[in-house]
Amino acid sequence: MTDFSQPFNFAQHLFDLNQGRGDKNAYTDDQGTLSYAQLQEQARRLAHGLLAAGIHREERVLLVMHDMREWVISFLGAMYAGVVPVAVNTLLTAADYAYMLEHCRAQAIVTNGALVAVVQQALEQAQHEVNHIWVARPDEAPQDLPPAFEPLQPWLQQQTPLAHAARTMGDDPGFWLYSSGSTGKPKGAVHTHANPYWTAELYGKPVLGLSESDVCFSAAKLYFAYGLGNALTFPLSVGASVVLMAERPTPEATFRRWTEQQPTVFFGAPTGFAGMLAHPTLPAREQVSLRMCSSAGEALPAEIAQRFKTHFGADIVDGIGSTEMLHIFLSNRPDDIRYGSTGKPVPGYAVELRGEDGQPVADGEIGDLYIKGPSAALMYWANRDKTRDTFQGAWLKSGDKYVRDADGYYTYAGRSDDMLKVSGIYVSPFEVESTLQQHPAVLEAAVIGVTDEQGLTKTKSYVVCKPGQSASEAELKAFVKNRLAAYKYPRFIEFVDELPKTATGKIQRFRLRELESKPR
Repeated sequence: MTDFSQPFNFAQHLFDLNQGRGDKNAYTDDQGTLSYAQLQEQARRLAHGLLAAGIHREERVLLVMHDMREWVISFLGAMYAGVVPVAVNTLLTAADYAYMLEHCRAQAIVTNGALVAVVQQALEQAQHEVNHIWVARPDEAPQDLPPAFEPLQPWLQQQTPLAHAARTMGDDPGFWLYSSGSTGKPKGAVHTHANPYWTAELYGKPVLGLSESDVCFSAAKLYFAYGLGNALTFPLSVGASVVLMAERPTPEATFRRWTEQQPTVFFGAPTGFAGMLAHPTLPAREQVSLRMCSSAGEALPAEIAQRFKTHFGADIVDGIGSTEMLHIFLSNRPDDIRYGSTGKPVPGYAVELRGEDGQPVADGEIGDLYIKGPSAALMYWANRDKTRDTFQGAWLKSGDKYVRDADGYYTYAGRSDDMLKVSGIYVSPFEVESTLQQHPAVLEAAVIGVTDEQGLTKTKSYVVCKPGQSASEAELKAFVKNRLAAYKYPRFIEFVDELPKTATGKIQRFRLRELESKPR
């Protein structure tokens, strides 16, 4: 194991691991490839350029970029210099970026041509400290670059590679990720140089069993904690190759990479898997090279996993992680999968389920999920109250509710703020949703609590049907009643064309609650 009493720089760590793989392909994106040697050289050039531009250690650089080779170069180059990259969601508004620029006090921005317009709007709205803006693939911009925006590659080629990595320690700030919370302003989770090391050593290598022969492809983007592990930390820690995709992970776009690039491991989310299985152009088993898939972001219904396995012969390994813990800490394993559950704690992490009194609950009882492990973030930047609430000593409060069975498997029971109490009994929205999704006509479902005339909470489900299929309200109610305890069936069902979701694909039940509160 690495000695963290000595200087440790995560970028340098990855470069050291791959010294013998210089000619091997590290990344393939929409416009070309990048070898391990090229990755190291360009990241070191970028590191030198940041320091030469007057950006100091621990100052922040905002990464507003689609998934492409330049994203990885920028992220690792910043870390190599001891500068802190702040990776942000590319689907946000200018107002969101303006907030983040002010909140993280970024000294520079690295973006790409397709996002120049929204970045410019953010700069106009923010009281920022940005002195440099570099643009990858400026030809993607709809118009000429504004005066302050400088093409990245020509500038990069002018730099000499930085000879030595910054002498950071394992506990030094390495990068930030903003949480994709359902409510309020996003929270800046500050991660260390050591944190991604631990996710690779505890999960990527021993649980997923990734190796240098793998080709990894993640639907979750690099700016997500999940995507960062899938498409950077894990593959680069074992010398694997990675496929990057700038566009949205639609079924068509995903299938094209599956058949053209032949990834062996695919990282997705339940909503994506459901959409692909329902799509008319779903490839045949013999058209792809998938040996295994991973799922996170929300609990994976057993029915989806089983259908996928039947079609492709590949298991979906379901787990749960968080922005705060950086990656997955509770997971099934390729050789130990119980569909419908989230598996068991990843070795190296401790998990507890606690009741409202703060004490551990018995098997079979729903409790709040707490985690302890070495990849936890240091804090939320400039948010002391929320930091205290979430980071409780060595333990982290996840905000998820789970139940553990007698065999030690954990099953998701909803978010702490989404749990419903019907007739004095907790009802898990996810349990009802996953049951509805077993109906052949149902693509997606979301369950919330609504108040009846007597002020009592009843369950209501919003349902999206598969293309060309339909079901009646009475039919779906009966379907659930036959499979769950009677009190759990949705009293009301509304059919909709789509469900509101976060950028990570999580259903935003609070949006549905807001909709219910408005007069109709």
